[in-house]
Amino acid sequence: MSSSFSETNRISLIWRHPLYQKHCKKIQELEKDRIFCRHTPEHFLDVARLMYIYSLENKLNLSREIIYATALLHDIGHGAYSHTFEGLFGTDHEKMTQLIITSPETEVNQILLQVAPDFPNRVASVIDHTYPNKQVVQLISSQIDVDRMDYLLRDAYFTGASYGKFDLTRILRVIRPIENGIAFQQNGMHAVEDYVVSRYQMYMQVYFHPATRAMEVLLQNLLKRARTIYPDQKEYFQLTSPRLIPFFEEEVTIQDYLNLDDGVMNTYFQVWMDSPDTILSDLAQRYINRKVFKSILFTEDKRKDLVILEKLIKEVGFNPTYYTAIHQNFDLPYDIYRPELEKTRTQIEMIRKDGSLAELSQLSPLVAALAGTRYGDNRFYFPKEMLEANGLFSKQVEEFTSYITNDYFTGETDVH
Repeated sequence: MSSSFSETNRISLIWRHPLYQKHCKKIQELEKDRIFCRHTPEHFLDVARLMYIYSLENKLNLSREIIYATALLHDIGHGAYSHTFEGLFGTDHEKMTQLIITSPETEVNQILLQVAPDFPNRVASVIDHTYPNKQVVQLISSQIDVDRMDYLLRDAYFTGASYGKFDLTRILRVIRPIENGIAFQQNGMHAVEDYVVSRYQMYMQVYFHPATRAMEVLLQNLLKRARTIYPDQKEYFQLTSPRLIPFFEEEVTIQDYLNLDDGVMNTYFQVWMDSPDTILSDLAQRYINRKVFKSILFTEDKRKDLVILEKLIKEVGFNPTYYTAIHQNFDLPYDIYRPELEKTRTQIEMIRKDGSLAELSQLSPLVAALAGTRYGDNRFYFPKEMLEANGLFSKQVEEFTSYITNDYFTGETDVH
């Protein structure tokens, strides 16, 4: 009784700490307009509860402290605009998560040290996939982990996408511990199938939606322009966006990283709307006012011909470097273990009646059809003005649209 109470108290040190609550509330405010991909306390706690239910049902005696601490902190390293920002400035949210947890400079580390001297490193090792208990690692990060299971159901609910649903209760009933991680009883295979298909559908219909990607492209081009002109306009950026300077200079400390969030960035963008640089100003206005780029699909063999469209865009007066983008979004819904790859995936194992293991796609024709195949598309983004005929540039607009049929770039025109 006293041990359980002590354990609960130590977990509460994280949950009730003013710093954790402060940043949780800040995230809620920043993400209030998001429909999906929200980092809510409910998500963190549900990830912990799913892991703990699994541990109790299978009598694994996994550390409740490790489970809850990892679940509460596994997204703490996400920076401003997360993956978009990472791609441009070379940061890594998983590495930052580990650094925030283990660095003596952070308050998070000081809280975790109150549990045990090695506790921060143990929590970080789960995120780093080096924790000795492979079941904990797979439950936190694998092709069917509790994080994915929770956010797929949560995002499906908030977007109203019924195809994102699957039978979570059934999956929890058939999950079993094995020597190197986790597996699922074969009589629950159809629930696992539904999970794989739901993941595929959510990526194709929600996460890879053209409008979602259009905002990402606009943000990338806006930050790219700021980074390009920074060397010649250092004084301007020091006055308007000082917390971005370390990222432009590529000398980022952990405190620099923590000082920058979506709210700070949005403030900078609003200031940039009045920038003397016309491109920076225009892109900032488009982003803040949600005037996103339009897009068309293209096949890989037509990629080289996109210069035709870029030339027309330049003639209208837009710099193609900042007003166009090629955006490729592909996802691998499921794959088998491939040891030859640099980043391998842990395959989903099914337990047959005789106790032997079989990889999921060997038993499921549905999953076999998805396994090992990347799904997605190539899109070319451009200003929506290129689809709006007007007096001055009507010739270029007419020629531009003549290369498009059914939202696809054909590479051929009927305008002579």
